[in-house]
Amino acid sequence: MDDYYEGVVTEYLRADPSMFVRPQCRIQSSAGPLQTAGQHWYCDIVAVRFRRPETVFLCEVSFAKTPKALFNRLMAWDACWSSVRVALARDNGLPESWPVQPWVFVRGDRHAFVSSRLAERFGSRGGSDKMPEPLVTSLEDVTPWRYAPPLRLPPESVSAKGSQ
Repeated sequence: MDDYYEGVVTEYLRADPSMFVRPQCRIQSSAGPLQTAGQHWYCDIVAVRFRRPETVFLCEVSFAKTPKALFNRLMAWDACWSSVRVALARDNGLPESWPVQPWVFVRGDRHAFVSSRLAERFGSRGGSDKMPEPLVTSLEDVTPWRYAPPLRLPPESVSAKGSQ
């Protein structure tokens, strides 16, 4: 089911003409051969917004009723956030100065739960060396009949909360 929704989220992100979208992007903490688990990840979607403020979004999609794997992924990124940022710049040719923002897409009935858990964990942090609080969007809100391209993503009400 997550694969289906990854496609839906990909099309939603592509509806913003300033967004470059790369599904299944490998993030590897250091250069060289593929590393063992815990040192590399495949991000569901990396979206790069070229409109100001330029931002790199690490998008994860979960249709799970209990999004434990999603929380584990975010915690793993948080544990080595500086390495994640360096890897994105090194392997994808992105400026290191651009902010990187996690963005999760979850079932609507899990939105409040996921948002509150992420706010508890990431809400009161600051500094560019810390992973910012992820943006949270309901999967039901990204279905094609809920929006008309062109979009400006993320919506202003969401982007103000998660800006660095």
